[in-house]
Amino acid sequence: MNRLSEEARARLRYRERSFDIAAVKILPGEFYVTEEDIALTTTLGSCVAACIHDPVAKVGGMNHFMLPSSQSEGVANPVSNEARYGVYAMELLLNELFRLGANRRRLQARVFGGAHVLPGMSVSHVGQRNAEFVREFLRQEAIELVAEKMVGKDALKVCFFPATGRTWVKPLPVSDVNSLARLEAQHARRLRQRPVAGDVELF
Repeated sequence: MNRLSEEARARLRYRERSFDIAAVKILPGEFYVTEEDIALTTTLGSCVAACIHDPVAKVGGMNHFMLPSSQSEGVANPVSNEARYGVYAMELLLNELFRLGANRRRLQARVFGGAHVLPGMSVSHVGQRNAEFVREFLRQEAIELVAEKMVGKDALKVCFFPATGRTWVKPLPVSDVNSLARLEAQHARRLRQRPVAGDVELF
């Protein structure tokens, strides 16, 4: 899980034409937190993005993650081995929010993704497990979940405005879904081949 470097942010910054605003694109395995009045955008299939915002500090961030295993059955909970990557992704996002002045009691979460778009993963329901994981993590951390669009068959484009917490979600056209599925399948293979980085503690 990587926080975008300034170089990466510059590379991925563009003009989001739908809103005529500067934007940063978040790819699988990345997260970004900012106080800027910009948009954070991503496209999601089986992966999940958590968009978390403090309405008083006016700071927010987005991550984009997938649980690394596609083998186990049942709900992935925050203490299982396969969910360690999801916990790591969420804690990195929260720690960066706290560093910029966010208060845990004020945090509001909006979560998206977890659709079934990866061929060959229907048995393990990876999207469903991603969705269940993020809901359970937020419940255990007592972070208010104010909006979600998860599971189903629609791949999504998400635009999140961290200064206000506003989100815009749009189903992707069928022509974009195959390339997104390939990207997520590659990401899932990379996750299974490497261990999660060291444990992160919330402060």
